[in-house]
Amino acid sequence: MNIKDIAKYAVLVAVFGFLFKKCTPAGGENPGREYMPDMAHSIAYESSKYDMYSNNTWDNESTFKRKTLSNPYMPVNGTVPRGYAGLNGATSYDGMMSVLTGQDAQSSIRVPINGSVPYRYADTEPERERAIKEIIANPFPITALGLEKGKDLYNIYCGICHGEGGGGNGYLARDGGKYPAQPANLLDSAYMYSSNGRYYHAIMHGKNVMGAYAEKLSFEERWDVIHYIRALQATSKTKVYSEKENTFVASFGTAKAAVATTPKATASTPVNIKPASVGATGAHK
Repeated sequence: MNIKDIAKYAVLVAVFGFLFKKCTPAGGENPGREYMPDMAHSIAYESSKYDMYSNNTWDNESTFKRKTLSNPYMPVNGTVPRGYAGLNGATSYDGMMSVLTGQDAQSSIRVPINGSVPYRYADTEPERERAIKEIIANPFPITALGLEKGKDLYNIYCGICHGEGGGGNGYLARDGGKYPAQPANLLDSAYMYSSNGRYYHAIMHGKNVMGAYAEKLSFEERWDVIHYIRALQATSKTKVYSEKENTFVASFGTAKAAVATTPKATASTPVNIKPASVGATGAHK
């Protein structure tokens, strides 16, 4: 075998040895090798850490600086989360859910129900009066589950002042000694026959001594609480406010049984149920 043949075999052995080494899987003390590691391991941006990722670095000549990219940013002005805020909806509860779940058309996209709805009424007395006038219908039907959830939430956040029965005799006002103001008696006619907007606005912004609960209750939870308040009021008048029927005040809520037979709506169907009626532009609550 001449020198040239030996050289060829040496080169082949070196090449195969190199490829074998590169293809060796990780194991033991050997971490293995990765091709383009930045494709496999994304760069984690953290607001309090500016270290460069060793295998993917922006230097001083780069367009973007890591420190800039790591800083937190606010959403673009006018951004609205996908969810109920974008639903201009359906003529029935079933139709509303059909739109949300993307079942109203083959090309529809499912919308996540995130409970985020912008609220267009400011924390002022004129705006409160406007909310009372404009916010009428509860966008959710009366359901047994909704009333059960509403009861739990009411007892946690409302009953401590307004009382378990809504009479304004919660234990904070009853047993806590001096209280800065008498909680509203929700069974009084002034509250009993007021529109849903009165309650929703109070939940969003608070009223007098009562603080706001917008950050503690989601969009649907707020309406569950209002449903339960209506149920307490109906009971005090020996009326029915349930999943099967509403013999109290029709505009306060629609029983699920009454909407179950309503035809499903399509994306082009005019809207009656409008969650957007309690919110449009403005701060997200």
